[in-house]
Amino acid sequence: MLESKRIPVYIQGTHRIEIPDDIGNTFREAGHTRVAVTAYFEKNSFAFHGKLHKYKEEYVISFGKRYQKELGIFPSDFFEVQLREDTSTYGVEVPEAFQAVLDSDPDGASLFEQLTDGKKRSLIYFVKRIKREQTQVDKTLIIFENLKRGITDQRELVKPF
Repeated sequence: MLESKRIPVYIQGTHRIEIPDDIGNTFREAGHTRVAVTAYFEKNSFAFHGKLHKYKEEYVISFGKRYQKELGIFPSDFFEVQLREDTSTYGVEVPEAFQAVLDSDPDGASLFEQLTDGKKRSLIYFVKRIKREQTQVDKTLIIFENLKRGITDQRELVKPF
């Protein structure tokens, strides 16, 4: 498995971290534009999935306010990140409730698989942000039913029918 050493970083602009070229090149040349990231600050750590992309000739990963708050850092703080090859199916960890609906509804799962990778991730993130597991199941069921009704617009997919 492709994995980097821990590297020191800080927030650039309002929401991105710069990755050294040698590490960025290693991942990109291996065909990994999505990476699993673990961020470390003092005694805190936080894991997430992100896209490794070029911005003004530099490799960067988005690190928004929500991640900054989760790690307990301010934009002026230095912290460390470690990148790993993303081996997840969708480029994000799938909540158990979402996976349960995927497993129990083959028609909905088939339609879900036809969506673009980005749309799949967005819908998973939408469900993942919901705290209550039963509500996650309910929202996932709504998404799958809307897919079966032929709806593919992301905003409409999450609305009750």
